[in-house]
Amino acid sequence: MAIAVDLQQVTKIYTTGAGDQVALNDVSLLVEEGEFVSIMGPSGSGKSTLMNIIGLLDRPSYGSYWLAGQDTSVLTEKELAAFRARTIGFVFQSFNLLPRTSVLKNVTLPMEYTGVARAERRRRAESALTAAGLRPEVFTHKSNEISGGQMQRVAIARSLVNDPALLLADEPTGNLDSRTGAAVLKMFQELNAQGRTIILITHDPGIARHAGRTIHILDGRLFEGEEGERAVAAAQAQGVVS
Repeated sequence: MAIAVDLQQVTKIYTTGAGDQVALNDVSLLVEEGEFVSIMGPSGSGKSTLMNIIGLLDRPSYGSYWLAGQDTSVLTEKELAAFRARTIGFVFQSFNLLPRTSVLKNVTLPMEYTGVARAERRRRAESALTAAGLRPEVFTHKSNEISGGQMQRVAIARSLVNDPALLLADEPTGNLDSRTGAAVLKMFQELNAQGRTIILITHDPGIARHAGRTIHILDGRLFEGEEGERAVAAAQAQGVVS
């Protein structure tokens, strides 16, 4: 099985007025193509920093990151942006849709930066929206005229139109009721069954259990399996996580 995500000894340090802050500490992570992995941690654990590095929104201070066989450290900022657009589909808690823009236009936007012809952009967008469970009559609605569940389905469709190597979801059910959230998680499982590589960032154990593998992040370090369970138990005993 090919490796989709390969982080080796990644450290991220932020310099602040109070001194250096280590957000990630010697993190290594391998995710194979077709895996569904959840990364779970409380606020301040480093999971947002890890998501930003995996999503090529930030660079590590030290260590290496290979994505879909590409060493990301050798890319210029312009090359990195183009590679990110082709390789990663993002799904955010807040949907990040343009509110007064049609559903269809929201989904075609990522393709405008990758050289896809207009007719092909429309075809792909309509296909992705249909696959996300939305009816054609919704396509012309503005995104602020539809429900939260529909908005997240639009966001998922948008994330898929460039056929990315990785789908990166950050608390994707955080703004949804439990029933709608369950439907969205089921959709992720169906996408994974079709071969999509998915990394889901969450603080919720119930959400994390929908993935095939769960990794815990605490104090900028990754823990998995029994080691992860021991780390979480120790953090709970100290009142760090509930």
